[in-house]
Amino acid sequence: MISDEQLNEYRLSGEKIRVIRDTLESNDVIGIVIAWDDSQVMIRRPNRRVVKLDRGYMFQPNTEPRRSVFE
Repeated sequence: MISDEQLNEYRLSGEKIRVIRDTLESNDVIGIVIAWDDSQVMIRRPNRRVVKLDRGYMFQPNTEPRRSVFE
């Protein structure tokens, strides 16, 4: 699970992140962090839609190559 400190860094920097939900790259969510609570994170996608995602998913900067879910 991603820490509050890391989420706050992403929110303050406005950096686009990638949320890896499973092995398919097409199911990744790319956007910026706008809010979170104990169990969910809200991400604003480029089309301005907001998505609520579980904090248990893998989060990484979008500028890095996609990591495998099984690492």
